[in-house]
Order: sequence, then C-alpha cells, then structure tokens
Amino acid sequence: MDSGVLIIDAEREAKHVSSLLAKLEREHGETEVVLSAITVIVLEHGLHRAETAEQARKRREYLDTVFAAIPAQSFTAEMAQLAAKIDAEARQVGRTIPFADLIGATALHFRYAIGTRNQRHFDMLPNLSVVKL
Repeated sequence: MDSGVLIIDAEREAKHVSSLLAKLEREHGETEVVLSAITVIVLEHGLHRAETAEQARKRREYLDTVFAAIPAQSFTAEMAQLAAKIDAEARQVGRTIPFADLIGATALHFRYAIGTRNQRHFDMLPNLSVVKL
C-alpha cells in the first residue's frame, strides 16, 4: 500500500486504520494488505518532520496502530536490484521515479498490486498492477 493512502486517511480525514482496512475489504474483497519497507521509511520520515511535539505524538500513535494492523515486507537484495533496474531504465528515457514510488519493486517481486491514490506515479513502473483507492 502506498504511504499516501495512509497519510491522507490519518492526517486529513482523521480515519482509523481499521476503517481503511474495512473499506478495502468491502470494495476489493478479502485481500492481503502489506506495506513495503520503503513505505515504512516514508511514514517514519513524516513523523520526524512533525512541526510540533503534539503532531509528532499523534503521528507516532497512528503509525504504531498502522504497523500493528498491517505487516511490513522486508526489502531484500533482489528487490533493491529490481528497483535499481527500473530506475535506471526510466532515467534512460528521461523519466525520474521518486524514491517512495520504488515500493513498486516490492509489489513486483511478490506479484502484488499497489493500492494508491496517486496512480500517475505508479503507471511509470512497467508491469505493475495498480489499484486506485
């Protein structure tokens, strides 16, 4: 799952992760939901960029709930190699793939789809199945 889905639900819409998971199951059926280790980096980065102690506390609380509810996939050497290949091929044709969007390497490795609200970014990754949330 793309970090943007969790960030929007938490910060802007004040939703609990269980609401998001229930909505996903209603709309897409029973499916395995996981986070890439890169998604964890992006989410934790946002925590450490909090502007106030209260904002940091709320983000920590939310992330702890997310990490308890949704397992994170380890990032392996094979995924890193795939991410490097995807990025290099994109740059050869003049495209830049943001670091956070390389979570697609995890999805491709496991043959998962990416759940996102930012489909345009992930359309740059060849052979990646993208589910708009």
